[in-house]
Amino acid sequence: MQFELFNLGLVDFKTGEWFQNKVFGKVKEGKFISALILCQHYPVITLGRSANIANILISQQELENRAIPVYHIQRGGDVTYHGPGQVIVYPIFNLSYLKKDVHLFLRYLEDVAIDLLWDFGIKALRRAGLTGVWVNGKKIASIGIAIRNWTTLHGLSINIKKNDLDNFRFIRPCGLDIQMISLENILNKEVKIEKVKNIVIEKFNAHWGMIKGE
Repeated sequence: MQFELFNLGLVDFKTGEWFQNKVFGKVKEGKFISALILCQHYPVITLGRSANIANILISQQELENRAIPVYHIQRGGDVTYHGPGQVIVYPIFNLSYLKKDVHLFLRYLEDVAIDLLWDFGIKALRRAGLTGVWVNGKKIASIGIAIRNWTTLHGLSINIKKNDLDNFRFIRPCGLDIQMISLENILNKEVKIEKVKNIVIEKFNAHWGMIKGE
């Protein structure tokens, strides 16, 4: 598969968004066929296009005291949290070269996460009518995308570190009364972020045929 790869490390959300838009422009101009951006974010809450502000459960002042900014963004879905204990994956893919099927692309992202977790011996599942990936009824991976001119933005977050789940209590994730879980919680051992990023890259390549139509 042909995609440019960028590993930004730990960046604030607005820097990641700026970089996404920069890469999106290069894909749109045909300078890149597609691109995959990997990063982590400092604590942030984002609200998607269909978000209900009531799903943030603490006041703006409390969020400011905790240095957690809130941004309205163009991805689909409701409210979510990002933090340094997640692997964030932004695929900037031109679906004009693939199958122009948004639902198929969402299933592709879910398959990447499910297959990655299987490498750690974890059986993860979809839930009917909900986007994302679940383990034992708890959500471990969240997905929200935007599409402009058949090119994707935003993408996938996977909870890795057990010490980065506390901030989810300040929101109703995806507008649902659900529990979140991390890879470290399940395995009860440390997991290196860079190791997960390397597996993510492998899985995007492995599942490429799904959206390419092979």
